[in-house]
Amino acid sequence: MTNTANIDFKDSREFADICGVNDKNLHIIERLLGHQVFSRGGTQLAVQVEDQKKISLFRQLISELVQHRNQGQTIKPSLIESVFSSLTENPQRIQELRNKSIDIPQGFSRIFPRSYNQSVFLDALNQNDLIFGVGPAGTGKTFLAVAHALAQVLNHQKRRLILTRPVVEAGESLGFLPGDLSQKLNPYLKPLYDAMDSLVPGEIINRLELNRVIEIAPLAYMRGRSLKDSYIILDEAQNTTREQMKMFLTRLGEGTTAVITGDITQIDLPKHGSSGLIHATKILKEVDGIHFSYFQSRDVVRSALVKKIIAAYENE
Repeated sequence: MTNTANIDFKDSREFADICGVNDKNLHIIERLLGHQVFSRGGTQLAVQVEDQKKISLFRQLISELVQHRNQGQTIKPSLIESVFSSLTENPQRIQELRNKSIDIPQGFSRIFPRSYNQSVFLDALNQNDLIFGVGPAGTGKTFLAVAHALAQVLNHQKRRLILTRPVVEAGESLGFLPGDLSQKLNPYLKPLYDAMDSLVPGEIINRLELNRVIEIAPLAYMRGRSLKDSYIILDEAQNTTREQMKMFLTRLGEGTTAVITGDITQIDLPKHGSSGLIHATKILKEVDGIHFSYFQSRDVVRSALVKKIIAAYENE
């Protein structure tokens, strides 16, 4: 027996936001459900399936997307897939995706977690001074850290933002790259700049750099410093040595928050090198005041294809 579910929207604007440009979002919903979704009259969606559970899932998915939309989120394929994944894997945790956010002054939009583990990570950023985010590429760990850091700095809760990472050379010495220190490091820190550019206008970033509120520094240059009232992001931490990680962790001064992100499946250290990130997760796991967030392939929000690629490598 075929069952039909109809969902009415309050107006054509809401309907259009859910469907997306040229029904792009609608195509994603159809792929996830495995059934064609029909649009009727410009304010109604309908689906016909035999499985009553699919009807319930369809209604829940649209209801959640409407609530996200009413909170100011843009309904994108990545959001649809994240909500669908949460409904099918952790339905009891679905509210975690829309009850928390990062508000950045002068930012382009509010930032919401896209998975349960992102939600836990966001809680950790708000509650701890030292946070490790460990997991594969595309899980949003660095993006959320940058968003939270910018919110703290622009709200004057932190005096400055320091971005650092280990420079693991691949055939080209940092010293022979053109420009001053900032220009030499820019290629290595490009992912962090990409995140900032997607969150706030470029002129704000330029102003903060000019006023030395945002500082970039190679990890090797952190030795001997004591950093107070700062927000520090150590990216690509899987490429730190044990000595570098210890040196970094002992730089943290009063009022400083440090976020360390890395992917232990992509270590570029020399063959016999020992990752400082892996070592730190082992010896610091029982230390009070330190939070470890672990992401998995199901947390990937970059794209459905990236999620599949990472899952394939995990299962080889």
